[in-house]
Amino acid sequence: MKKSIYLSVFLGLIMLSTAQAEDRLLNASYDIARELFQAINPAFVEAYAAETGKTVTIRQSHAGSSAQARAILQGLTADVVTFNQITDIHALVNAGWIAPDWQQRLPNASSPYYSLPAFLVRAGNPKGIKDWDDLVRADVSLVFPNPKTSGNGRYTYLAAWAFAQQQWPDDQAKIEDFIRRFVGNVQVFDTGGRGATTTFAERGIGDVLITFEAEVNLIRQLHGADRFTVIVPSRSVLAEFPVAVVDRVVARQNTQELAQRYLQYLYSPPAQEILAGFYYRVTDPQVSATHAKQFPSVELLRIEEVFGSWEAAQAHFSDTGSFEQALLAARRR
Repeated sequence: MKKSIYLSVFLGLIMLSTAQAEDRLLNASYDIARELFQAINPAFVEAYAAETGKTVTIRQSHAGSSAQARAILQGLTADVVTFNQITDIHALVNAGWIAPDWQQRLPNASSPYYSLPAFLVRAGNPKGIKDWDDLVRADVSLVFPNPKTSGNGRYTYLAAWAFAQQQWPDDQAKIEDFIRRFVGNVQVFDTGGRGATTTFAERGIGDVLITFEAEVNLIRQLHGADRFTVIVPSRSVLAEFPVAVVDRVVARQNTQELAQRYLQYLYSPPAQEILAGFYYRVTDPQVSATHAKQFPSVELLRIEEVFGSWEAAQAHFSDTGSFEQALLAARRR
């Protein structure tokens, strides 16, 4: 009799655990996406309930994209990742957490939206900032996240390099001098994009904040159009936002179907509308056309086009890479 009771309790606990796993999802995302997914998640929950009759809970985790990848490797049980740089997903693929075919599972190589590094300046643009070459002037101080810890910061650094490379395609010395002056003008290197926003917008440090176009517009909206001006440079790098199911986690937690549907939802017109409302550029043609006026024209360069590959671009952030060399030069000034 006791064995029968214990068996019933044991089976009940297993069923409860499985049900909880099926009804909950953790999205590990980049630092400045908190408000974005606070808007998307309830919309998904409502749509999923209407389609399936099931109630689900979507939890969020936010930090620098690279820090999130490391956290998953160290035990964070994220069912999906919504990152801002492909190399952070590559790290999880190489470690066996995500299947190598992840980019074939969803449209646009599993990138439902995109942005670019842009500038936020003080009201009225007192320093007359127009493009990347203004950021190396001696009278300009910068704030952007540390490229060592933030995908956001890496995009910024690579965009500055790409601009210099187009200016002086055959003169490596001039490119490196530009980058040294650029890094030398950074007043604060925060670990993530949201920290950089706080430093610039709330602590009043720096003349220019460099972060994603979506973030600079959101800051201006939240903190007041009378306090800040958005500057979109003439050219920048394309910042795609890759998403993926964390295969090892969903297999363990039985959340594969829910995780896949969650990521597919990001491509739906309602989700694309939310993304565009947060100033992200979207892949849906109709939604993109509806919001076209809010996005200035800009020449977007692919990382692979400028650097040859993401692996080559990542080499800039090694312990002996160009970023470290520029930092050392700035400290000697």
